[in-house]
Amino acid sequence: MDLSEQINQLETDLQEITSLLEKSERTRVQDVLKLEQKKIEKEISVKRHQKEQQAKREADPTSASKAYTVKINNYGWDQSEHFVKIYITLNGVHKIAPENVKVTFTERSFVLLVKDLDGKNHQMTINNLLNPVDVQDSSKKIKTDMVLVMCKKKTTKKWECLTQVQKQIKEKDKPSVNPDENADPSDGLMSMLKKMYSDGDDEMKRTINKAWSESQDKKAKGDGDISNMGMF
Repeated sequence: MDLSEQINQLETDLQEITSLLEKSERTRVQDVLKLEQKKIEKEISVKRHQKEQQAKREADPTSASKAYTVKINNYGWDQSEHFVKIYITLNGVHKIAPENVKVTFTERSFVLLVKDLDGKNHQMTINNLLNPVDVQDSSKKIKTDMVLVMCKKKTTKKWECLTQVQKQIKEKDKPSVNPDENADPSDGLMSMLKKMYSDGDDEMKRTINKAWSESQDKKAKGDGDISNMGMF
């Protein structure tokens, strides 16, 4: 069914709803009919907009290819037991033709391409997903001013991050502590303090030097409990 037929059917539905509303006497029934009336009116508006866009493309088939592409960087994500869900906000995306919104999946990536939205194409590429996804069962949903990309997990394992790169960055930022349970606990403390000293600004270095100096004074008096930090 093409857009013109869809609009005609919706307009017929609207006329019937309006007729029932005029005949209705009960407030509750009127409220229900008014809600349905607004819903149909909104749907007609969206279909008419899609029809206008379609007519423009047919009049100038090269218009979409002429549009420049905007890279999508902002998104949100969460997960359920079976899906990783990525939320991309795009104003008016629900008003364009559904075929203008495409998502291509691989086991470790996806590409979202939205064509001819406000005269521009919008593209988002996510590579190196943290875990493999099921390409066949992954999908998209178009909502009001939003595209929802649903990556089907191959296992129910909880994802720490969306991509492998994000995980590497997260692990790199963790303080390095000696994992050997039999090792001297002060070794792990020393490693962490050395890293803080190496990466810190002047204020951080002054603070650590002061702590070391005070610990040496206490050690000389026989009551120090901090390892020698003289390597700083």
